[in-house]
Amino acid sequence: MNSRTSIVGHEVTSPTVLLGVLTVPPPRSLNLFALLITSFTLSACHRVHEPTTSGQPEAVVWPASPEVARIAYVKSVVRPGDFGFRLSTFTRFGNWLAGTEKGNEPLLKPFGLALDENDNLCLTDTGANAVCYYDGAKRKWYRWTRVGRITFSSPVAVAKRGNTLFVVDSALGALVAFDASNGKLLFRATNHLERPSGLTLLNGQLLVADSQRHRIIVFGLDGSFQREFGKRGVGHGEFNFPTHLAADSANNLYVTDSMNSRIQVLDDNGVFKTELGSIGDSPGRFGRPKGVAVDPAGRVYAVDALFDNVQIFSPDGKLLLNWGETGAHPGEFWLANGIVINRKNEIFVADSYNHRIQVFKYIGPS
Repeated sequence: MNSRTSIVGHEVTSPTVLLGVLTVPPPRSLNLFALLITSFTLSACHRVHEPTTSGQPEAVVWPASPEVARIAYVKSVVRPGDFGFRLSTFTRFGNWLAGTEKGNEPLLKPFGLALDENDNLCLTDTGANAVCYYDGAKRKWYRWTRVGRITFSSPVAVAKRGNTLFVVDSALGALVAFDASNGKLLFRATNHLERPSGLTLLNGQLLVADSQRHRIIVFGLDGSFQREFGKRGVGHGEFNFPTHLAADSANNLYVTDSMNSRIQVLDDNGVFKTELGSIGDSPGRFGRPKGVAVDPAGRVYAVDALFDNVQIFSPDGKLLLNWGETGAHPGEFWLANGIVINRKNEIFVADSYNHRIQVFKYIGPS
């Protein structure tokens, strides 16, 4: 009976073959398949010792000493394996034979981010026209480029409730829902949509930002149109190419009013409450705001794709910190987009043109 052993993180189910490879010459009767297994095992063991790009500095924080650090860099994710996801030995062997990375494909242009009820990460990759979901408890990675007869063309935003994934595709001009457990298409809604760009769940409804129509459209969880609000303009509750949406625990809606260079805060009925930022290049102002998120303490985080930074505002709108600049090192960005924050104060930023998700953590005073 074969026993199972583990060598440097790689599970091997034939120690006889492995020992034969490492200590004794293989018998002449060894068939081609065993030779392939042997070669794959040696290759896997060899790769473990090669330098990788995943090694990170021990401590990168903002602001720098002697000020009290608030944000710490955790890691960069460029493929599912960086989350801790592992393909089966059989799948890795098949990929090695075929020279592919199926199931562990690198991110091309991560764009929209969201969290489900259990803080599992959902994301869209507009470079691969894919929708992805990572189940952290099970360490399983799911990826879809089509559901039913629908092939994603430019998925830009995502949300999840229960087993249902909701996706906004700007090129299709549609809100698409499907069952994450089996990939079955549930509905496709196009009513009142032209160029949808943002999506969030609020009070059991789906809110979609349409950048072309400069307004917010509200749908039921079954895809039925409920209402819409907003129009093009610079006043309160008016928008100029809104892009990203977020909601907080108090049922406030945060709208990235991109071309007005501000974040508007509305109540759950779409009534204006306040705004953050204005056009400018100094701290507390925006060039081209994109993703917005709220942490458990009510602090508001806003990504600026023009200045390649993230700014943090207090619940009453005061600037607390900004970090980031253009580049590819930890804490540097290139046209970043989505951002989400889980209950552990871990911050995920879609660093789109660096083909990665950067992970940070709020470590400052509460």
